[in-house]
Amino acid sequence: MSTFDVLWEDRDVRFDIGPQQMKTRPGEVLIDRLDSVEDTKGNNGDRGRLLITNLRIIWHSQTLPRVNLSVGYNCIVNITTRVANSKLRGQTEALYILTRCNNTRFEFIFTNLVPGSPRLFTSVIAVHRAYETTKMYRDLKLRGALINNKQLRLLPQEQVYDKVNGVWNLSSDQGNLGTFFITNVRLVWHANMNDTFNVSVPYLQMRTVKIRDSKFGLALVLETSVQSGGYVLGFRIDPVEKLQEVVKEIQSLHRVYSANPIFGVEFETEDRPQHLEELTIEPVVDAVEIVNDDEQSDAFAAYFADGDKQKDRPPVYSEELGLAIEKLKDGFTLSGLWEVIDQKTS
Repeated sequence: MSTFDVLWEDRDVRFDIGPQQMKTRPGEVLIDRLDSVEDTKGNNGDRGRLLITNLRIIWHSQTLPRVNLSVGYNCIVNITTRVANSKLRGQTEALYILTRCNNTRFEFIFTNLVPGSPRLFTSVIAVHRAYETTKMYRDLKLRGALINNKQLRLLPQEQVYDKVNGVWNLSSDQGNLGTFFITNVRLVWHANMNDTFNVSVPYLQMRTVKIRDSKFGLALVLETSVQSGGYVLGFRIDPVEKLQEVVKEIQSLHRVYSANPIFGVEFETEDRPQHLEELTIEPVVDAVEIVNDDEQSDAFAAYFADGDKQKDRPPVYSEELGLAIEKLKDGFTLSGLWEVIDQKTS
């Protein structure tokens, strides 16, 4: 059983990505595009294109496409509208997006260069809301409100393919007797005596499903992805022939899902956008190759959420330097700052 490619598009913030990462992954759909949007925070004065998919927001410069960024919805902390100073439009209402990724906070400001159009605000806010309300498609869930009157609460795009009775959960010494619901997007188990003792594992978060020997005999062993917690779940089904059938069914549905994932985000626009591949511009190969290793550091600095701090942080003693220094921001190290200085002075 092949491992599903690690999903990063909705769970990461990336700058200046290559053409391959600009392309949509299986199941990722372009929902809307805006052809005249300024990245007011990091590229003020540069006209660009904003692409809104069901997993992320992509902005790229129209004059230099390799200047771009990708913001996953799972990283977004808050979306608001405020007045910003745009070089192309002056003082105007803009979209502020606060994100958190790997313990670092980034702030993005996007300005629609089309006067009087609210489309930038409505599309981004609505699609992000749709993403937030459909996490059951993508995230492992323990002890959720999954069952009603012994039946699975179906998600909007979900279909039950099989219901398997007599499934023992081997998480405790005595085991718990329960039921499997096998659908087109996930595997759900719940205890027969207590519906709230349950687990929902989307195919997206399944690493492997195999038959292994255990102290209870042959069992179905399910390993989940690292990003979902790296759980190892064991289930026993009798007789062995039935166990083998269930494992084959889950493996088959996982392969089908991997080829065309269902992420759950549904959104319709009046004008059907083109495919993302048709909209992204192939990078232009410059006649002169410029080697600049500090571009990534500059991109990070441009989007820091607390870049315009009002006061110094409290002093702390640095054993490395032997003196008191201003407390570093979260995610920074002293050696990392020295590396940036070395790059800029070399």
